[in-house]
Amino acid sequence: MKKLFLAAFVLAATVASAQTVQINGAGATFPNPIYSKWFDEYHKVHPNVEINYQPIGSGGGIRQLSAGTVFFGASDGPMTNEQITGAGFRILHVPTVLGGVVPVYNIPEVSAELRFTGKVLADIFLGKITKWDDAGIRSLNPGVSLPNVDITVVHRSDGSGTSYIWCDYLSKVSPDFKKTVGVATSVNWPTGVGAKGNEGVAGLVRQTPGSIGYVELIYALQNKISYGSVQSSDGEFVRASTETVSNAAAVAAKNMPKDFRVSITNAPGHDVYPISSFTWLLLQESPKDVARSRIMVDFARWAISGGQGFAPQLGYAPLPKEVVALELEALNRVKQ
Repeated sequence: MKKLFLAAFVLAATVASAQTVQINGAGATFPNPIYSKWFDEYHKVHPNVEINYQPIGSGGGIRQLSAGTVFFGASDGPMTNEQITGAGFRILHVPTVLGGVVPVYNIPEVSAELRFTGKVLADIFLGKITKWDDAGIRSLNPGVSLPNVDITVVHRSDGSGTSYIWCDYLSKVSPDFKKTVGVATSVNWPTGVGAKGNEGVAGLVRQTPGSIGYVELIYALQNKISYGSVQSSDGEFVRASTETVSNAAAVAAKNMPKDFRVSITNAPGHDVYPISSFTWLLLQESPKDVARSRIMVDFARWAISGGQGFAPQLGYAPLPKEVVALELEALNRVKQ
């Protein structure tokens, strides 16, 4: 009887293992907190599905998806036409949530929320403003005692969608930044030190007095790092929140392109945070593995509908209903 029980146990374990489907993806660190939550919640309902995600940066996710080493990718910067052509297959950009990229700083003995304009931020990251008591910063923050301390710029060292969003915004408000640095997931920074991932930038800023960097809002909140408000295109100084990021998305929802590759930085309107962006899940439209494709489409449908309920508690803004409706229709293009 013991032998029969053992054989039955081994057979059951083998069958269960055979039925487990693993799906691997990689990409942006920006949405990693909510993706981790979503994959965990989806697994609770579908225990035979394990979705593994490596937050290696948007550039790495695009490269691995294009090379076929992962089944899906994720990016905070939409793929270029050249990148899609280079991949050799059609790719659907699926907006999943929205977030804001915030300027985080560590200034000794300064606890006030600082104000920044796009021009001042651009000049800091171009190496033109090098001291915290620079006249350009002081004029925006009357009453704040800013020290005569060197500014240490911290930027991403890896291919990054967060960098793409940051550079996209700064290029819109500073012709000099656009000419010198430009917009891409990887750029040549004229000054500063690099760190890997949103986690790396947040950690380095936290450890370095006098530093400034840029991270997705949730990383500033989790690490309890000071972050500033940024002047919008309407001239208001706006602090990033799920509400002010949602306001930026509402503008985009009215003119969403069919491929969902859209920039919403520096959007007009009242109480709009100017460094806001969608983040995208990247799916092959005609993958060879239809079984995994069917699962990913089902996951995507859940994430952009019911899964949105987890967004605010993690510092993300949920998708506008108009965008969700367009995405649900577009997911029908994916082979399943």
